[in-house]
Amino acid sequence: MNARTPLLALLMIAGPGLRGQDALEQRLHDLQARDKQLREAREALAWPMDSLKLAIIRRDLRAQGLPALADGEEVVEHPGHMLVYSERHEQARWTAHIATPDVVTGNLARIDTFLMDPKVRSGTSTVEDYWNSGFDRGHLVPSADMRWNKQALTATYLYSNVSPQRPEFNRGSWGDLEDWVRRTVRYGGERVFVITGPVLREDLPVMNNPGHRNRVSIPELYFKVLADLDGPERKMIGFVMRNGVNEYPVISYAVPVDSVERLTGLDLFPALDDTLEARLQAQRDPQAWYHPGDPYKGEVEPLPAPLPKGMFNTVQARHHIGHHITVCGTVVSTRRTAKANAVYLNFDRLHPAQDFYCTVWDSNGPNFHYDPEQALLRQRVCVTGKVTLYDDIPRISVNNENAIVRWEDAVR
Repeated sequence: MNARTPLLALLMIAGPGLRGQDALEQRLHDLQARDKQLREAREALAWPMDSLKLAIIRRDLRAQGLPALADGEEVVEHPGHMLVYSERHEQARWTAHIATPDVVTGNLARIDTFLMDPKVRSGTSTVEDYWNSGFDRGHLVPSADMRWNKQALTATYLYSNVSPQRPEFNRGSWGDLEDWVRRTVRYGGERVFVITGPVLREDLPVMNNPGHRNRVSIPELYFKVLADLDGPERKMIGFVMRNGVNEYPVISYAVPVDSVERLTGLDLFPALDDTLEARLQAQRDPQAWYHPGDPYKGEVEPLPAPLPKGMFNTVQARHHIGHHITVCGTVVSTRRTAKANAVYLNFDRLHPAQDFYCTVWDSNGPNFHYDPEQALLRQRVCVTGKVTLYDDIPRISVNNENAIVRWEDAVR
């Protein structure tokens, strides 16, 4: 017998299996090729689709999203946003853009290279004006709102879109407000018209760092106005924040849009019907901007200070660590944990973003004639005890129901 016969026989036996394997591999190869073609087709559509989105934004801003122009003012148009520049203050008087649901999928990286705006005829501020000034180049139109399109993102890094903001403001409450806007767009699924700017006046101080080229005013206040003009229930809301530390939650700085107009001298959304404009601009309802799925839905504003003597709101509690005081607020969520053998009552803001919470240990359960987890939920109450700090969050642990009273009874 030929020595090769066993090998040939083995190949003949294995042949059908190998041929089946080849067929599977060919099918996989065909699908991969088809997937590549589809991806290339999607990529080919991305640019014209983005161009149409930008054209729609430009059209709708012009139609109803811009403030009224004062004499001599000129609108500067960029992909994704528009502005009016104040040469006197070397920053925008206002910016206008539309935050769209594209913020959910936009994933372009930050640029962090700022350039002068060639469209501003008088010229803009420069890197020398901000270098070693102690101020951040704070975005007016957030770059994160434009991460879905390279042109629009790049335009947010022009000096016409920045203003001198203190680091604790730009990296703190201002960023929190920008996040708040993106959340309402994301979970509401509707675009929002946004007008942002510094509150400018003649007597503002200016940056005077060595090497500066322009006199850039330092605003004390900033504003942001939101308008939902597409949804089934049209609405507006404004925000005004100090250029510094703002220790309260974002919604505490909400104001009616007509108060922003009085503060800034701007005529906002003048293209709307006068009756509709007046109704929307009188609104101040942060809760209307929360939507199902938003992890912050359910939070409320802390009680406005000052409270009656000896009482403090949940933000003020942080300033009284180690002291025996009364803290008042709304129980927005409760949770019982077997691991800690306790019930946690979160005041005003939801876990894990709460500014203050109350602990009722299970061992003290017999001292309550009711279940705190159920009975106190969504109630406005005051809790008295020693404020301690745990994981950098102020809290009060209570031993019995006498330490917790309803707000109405506490202020009676």
